[in-house]
Amino acid sequence: MITKNENMKKILILAPHTDDGEFGCGGTINKLISEGNEVYYVAFSPCKQSVLSHYPSDILVTEVKAAVKELGVKAENLILLDYEVRTFNYHRQAILDDIIKLRAKIEPDMVFIPALTDLHQDHKTVAEEALRAFKFTTILSYEMIWNNISFETSCFFKLTEENLKAKIRALKKYESQSHRPYANEHFIESLATVRGVQINTKYAETFEVIRWIN
Repeated sequence: MITKNENMKKILILAPHTDDGEFGCGGTINKLISEGNEVYYVAFSPCKQSVLSHYPSDILVTEVKAAVKELGVKAENLILLDYEVRTFNYHRQAILDDIIKLRAKIEPDMVFIPALTDLHQDHKTVAEEALRAFKFTTILSYEMIWNNISFETSCFFKLTEENLKAKIRALKKYESQSHRPYANEHFIESLATVRGVQINTKYAETFEVIRWIN
């Protein structure tokens, strides 16, 4: 069990793949750390099987370390697992077991997961197994708009310009993913602006409340 001071919250980010956490809640991660909370980032797969052939197969391991550093996550709070991409649904019990180990070690106050309606099989598996493991913990689902058929924008975190810049800097560390249509600064800022307009602020990220315990 990891101890904490009285005012600090322990936040757990579950990212099926390296970069999912940054896309879904990178600005919020930076915000929570700047407010004195301890954030733990878990990536279940470095996606070695899907990396473009002109990059080393383990390039995402290097990139995620640089990315989460931009957000303020401590090196010792980055946990990398090695599940094969697009096969998570075949390893549900092992993934659940790993999540339960994380629960016992960290005892988080809040957990961020992909949306339960996410179309990607790996994202959906992590979300469903996390829901089983964290029955008595606050759980928020993060938005990955290109994968979500439906998403209830029931919770918003206001972002400062620096929070957004930290998210953009983090995502720029993923050179191997820069070909993806959503991996560009204009899209990231535009989405943060849209979510900000919804709550009358400049920038925001939105989440679906799965469970809120206070």
